[in-house]
Amino acid sequence: MSELTAARRHFTEEVKRRGEISSPRLLRAFAGVPRERFLGEGPWRLRSIARNYYSTADSNPIYLYQDVLVAIDESRRLDNGLPSLWAHLFDILEIKEMERVVQVGCGTGYYSAILSKIVGPAGRVIAIDCEWGLVERARRNLQGYRNVEVIHGDGCRGVGGLADVIIAHAGFSYPHPVWLDSLHPNGRLMVPLTNRVRQGTLFKITRLLTGYHAEAVGGIEIYPGHGRGDAAIDKRLTHWSEAMMRVRSLRRDAHARDRTCWLHQKGFCFSTRHPDRDARPPHPRTSNDAPRQPIRIRRNQ
Repeated sequence: MSELTAARRHFTEEVKRRGEISSPRLLRAFAGVPRERFLGEGPWRLRSIARNYYSTADSNPIYLYQDVLVAIDESRRLDNGLPSLWAHLFDILEIKEMERVVQVGCGTGYYSAILSKIVGPAGRVIAIDCEWGLVERARRNLQGYRNVEVIHGDGCRGVGGLADVIIAHAGFSYPHPVWLDSLHPNGRLMVPLTNRVRQGTLFKITRLLTGYHAEAVGGIEIYPGHGRGDAAIDKRLTHWSEAMMRVRSLRRDAHARDRTCWLHQKGFCFSTRHPDRDARPPHPRTSNDAPRQPIRIRRNQ
């Protein structure tokens, strides 16, 4: 076994352990994508959760097969995201073969490639970014990934049609209406809602026939998205542990603020009501309502 092969195998095991991944298909996707293809020539600048940036000793790609952030633009603290975190989020989204997945903020395309393998040849990945430089890099890096389309555009204005899964790879202050409108029934949106200093709460939102289920997945620190949005609710967005205990749905109907409103804003409201029980009073939490274990706040792309 070569040194690089051994490093990749260790990397996959680390992602499995730290991301608490059980899906063999998801792990095969991480194992099958060469990370060095998407990060330019080394030496590279790496960053762990507890450290500042540091340089690899040389250009040996084995250094990239760790659960660390890799700088894309260190001056902006824009990184290639933490593998175990995104593996965990992809697992929570339950991405299936043949699904259409949209990325808002694809960076240099590393996670686009992984999603390509998860959805398979009959699936589709729409990778959107607003920065020309990143789009050009992603297009070069993703040559040969026939089920991936890289688009230069504003993912807050349109995602090119209906989607089974939409993933925001940057922080916003609210879920943009175009994302909610573009979900198929049972479509899932993963969006970090963050404040001006990049900290906030990850939400998974699922479109139902009669509304939207919402759950807080955990806390995160992440690069702010273009057109991040209203800063008036910044403080509230950092209360992720409270959100995990309380939020059950995302309401888009016009209604007066009441005791079921966890975050009540014009156009949307994170609510403690179940989406299929809007006409009923809220009920106490049962053992079946237990939230997922929280994700630690992590810096990311």
